[in-house]
Amino acid sequence: MPITRSAKKAHRQSLRRRAFNAARKNRVQGAVKSLKKIALTGDKKAAQKQMSLVQKALDKAVKAGTLNRNAAARKKSRLSKLLKKGS
Repeated sequence: MPITRSAKKAHRQSLRRRAFNAARKNRVQGAVKSLKKIALTGDKKAAQKQMSLVQKALDKAVKAGTLNRNAAARKKSRLSKLLKKGS
């Protein structure tokens, strides 16, 4: 447990950041999961719309520092490849 005042504050900050990061990651995971589900149905228009939402969620996670920029780029690339393969 933190002892000094600054250590207590740092601990509070880390807990808060952890909650925000978890929420952002869940948002990304949910968007990716629904995109994969749509891709299986073969609905191109809905898949494209969902892909833009996934990209937005990934970009926001990168901007906030939750995800690494290259990890997000890799996910986008693999998902777009999945959509092209499905069509």
